[in-house]
Amino acid sequence: MRRPRGDLLALLRRQHPARRIFAGFVVLNLVGWGLLMLPISRVGEGAATWIEALFTAVSAACVTGLTVVDTETYWTPFGHVVIAGLIQLGGLGVMVFASLIGLLVLRRLSVGARIGAAQEAHTGLGDVRVVVRSILRIALIVEGIVALALTLRFLARGEELGHALWLGAFHAISSYNNAGFALFSDNMMGFVDDPFILLPLAFATIVGGLGLPVIVQLLRHWRTPRRWTMHVWIVLVGTGLLLVGGTLAIAVLEWANPGTLGPQSTGTRVLEAFFHSVQTRTAGFNALDIGQMRPETWLVMDALMLIGGGPAGTAGGIKITTFAVLGAIILAEVRGDPTVTMFGKRLSRAVHREAITVSLLAVGVVAVATFSIMLLTELDLDRVVFEVVSAFGTVGLSTGITATIGTPSQLILVALMFLGRVGTVTVATTLALRPRTLAYELPKERPIIG
Repeated sequence: MRRPRGDLLALLRRQHPARRIFAGFVVLNLVGWGLLMLPISRVGEGAATWIEALFTAVSAACVTGLTVVDTETYWTPFGHVVIAGLIQLGGLGVMVFASLIGLLVLRRLSVGARIGAAQEAHTGLGDVRVVVRSILRIALIVEGIVALALTLRFLARGEELGHALWLGAFHAISSYNNAGFALFSDNMMGFVDDPFILLPLAFATIVGGLGLPVIVQLLRHWRTPRRWTMHVWIVLVGTGLLLVGGTLAIAVLEWANPGTLGPQSTGTRVLEAFFHSVQTRTAGFNALDIGQMRPETWLVMDALMLIGGGPAGTAGGIKITTFAVLGAIILAEVRGDPTVTMFGKRLSRAVHREAITVSLLAVGVVAVATFSIMLLTELDLDRVVFEVVSAFGTVGLSTGITATIGTPSQLILVALMFLGRVGTVTVATTLALRPRTLAYELPKERPIIG
């Protein structure tokens, strides 16, 4: 018997949010895969192979930027439009969902009470519309500003108006959504000393990685920091520290490297160190040859890629807030404090468990994937770890092995990109919205630690 359409809609509404986002992303990736498999998407005769189309579609929808083919020369203008559409839908789609969850937390209202109030007042749909409008408005403004700046610069560099407009729009979308896809065979290496290209990309990457809750509060209360929530302080301070720390580390380690910063002027070295500190935070553009960097630099970048950006944004990773909570827990334990505090506020024990769970699951996934790829290839550990963390953190930086590691390893990277984009949000949502309560407590016992 056929189920009425109204019943299907009601069934979808009753589904757990984690299932909705998972299903939605599966559909988006499948549609993108199908479109890129069309002959019209590929330059030359015939269609792309299934692994080329699948890898590119997942990388774009999960705003990663890893590629197995040259984006500029392999895909047609139609294929480029499909990739841009996947980036926009993938980036903003997770941002919408994560923002709704984040706003529940920021309002300091229990999930049950929040859902109940929405149902009684019939304001749930209205709230969703407000969030979606805010996300779209902010995205269009930032992307528009960056697209204009890039278009003007491309015109100054001799590009024709139509091509300059398309280059500006595509790279604005890619940078705001922290994707790292570029329409140049060498990514941004041709603009290594051009701040008028690199700085707009860095600006869009930073803004997209802050997350909607932070952007909204900054716009509303930028003159009154005392009204900012703990979440805003964590993301802003954490972003600043990671950007400065990453810039200093890359500059110090690569300053004399003849394959990267060595041949550049002092100003360009500082610019490139800052740019790559920004991009390592999950965007993935590169203006230097990552494969020529020192292994010590890769290790620093591994850490930055795994941490990522702010929640409810376009960045990936375990998120700044998760990392900050772990640091606060360690500090409280070392000091012997009875509670964990940050910026004058006490953290809920539920937040402790969520941060630990997300982090350990992420480390476990990275470890298993690294072990699996090393079994399938003969690559060095440092290169495999970098590739795996880049995929899981939806960054897109590579030491140059993506296209050569073979189909089985590429499929592992596909799974990592999907898990890195959807998995962390899904796990965090499941933990935050779990309805389970216990009417009893078991007796306590303490094992020996250490």
